[in-house]
Amino acid sequence: MDHAALLALFDRDLREGARPDGPGSARVERVGAVVRQTAAAPGYNCVMWSALDEDTADPAIAEQIAHYTRLGLTFEWKLYGHDRPADLGQRLRAAGFTPEPRETLMIGRIAGLSLDAEPPRGVRFVPVTDAHGVELVAAVHEKAFGADSSWLRSELLARLAAAPDSVVAVVAMAGDEPVGAARLELVPGTRFAGLWGGGIVEEWRGRGIYRALVAHRARAAAARGHDLLRVDASDLSRPVLERLGFTPLTSTTPYVYTP
Repeated sequence: MDHAALLALFDRDLREGARPDGPGSARVERVGAVVRQTAAAPGYNCVMWSALDEDTADPAIAEQIAHYTRLGLTFEWKLYGHDRPADLGQRLRAAGFTPEPRETLMIGRIAGLSLDAEPPRGVRFVPVTDAHGVELVAAVHEKAFGADSSWLRSELLARLAAAPDSVVAVVAMAGDEPVGAARLELVPGTRFAGLWGGGIVEEWRGRGIYRALVAHRARAAAARGHDLLRVDASDLSRPVLERLGFTPLTSTTPYVYTP
């Protein structure tokens, strides 16, 4: 499959054909040329896909702002590098959105990845299956990213309770200390599985834990019948993923609007 075909498959299955990202009250709907998810806080609220042009972009932006503002919800417009019109990012900024750091959407064909990485000596991977494990993941998230993890606790607990086959979460432990964590989100009916939340606490970086977490999740995805992995890679993780065999597909930038 060439680059254009892979990008079209990604857009069709994971954006235009998006499903709610977890159990509960989240709903995905198509409104005109926009596909969006709406969820009660602290759920993920997002414009996932759009097919706009110079004439329809500004009215569509205003409509989404009105929708989420009525609900009192902060939301994200997830802009990809190939989205149209070409100045959509500028239009979002003009409407009051704040761009977060740009990342690279990378795709890995599992059959072609290097999956022999194992955790370093003294570190073991523990599957997350209960509330205690979720707390360990949340602790890593807060240390690694310096961000609030209340939404992650809520989402991961809900998935484990209502749809355990939709997520594989793992925490890297050094003795009794959680030093890394990551999750794999499975998209039934598609070839894709997503790598999310791969984080290593600062003092444990550079020891191969991140690479081993990628390999661990890739093997889990393959065992469940998926052959493609997607990941939104930061500048820090992109070189590691490229060495494992991932290839860049396009860029992605979250634009955030707070009512």
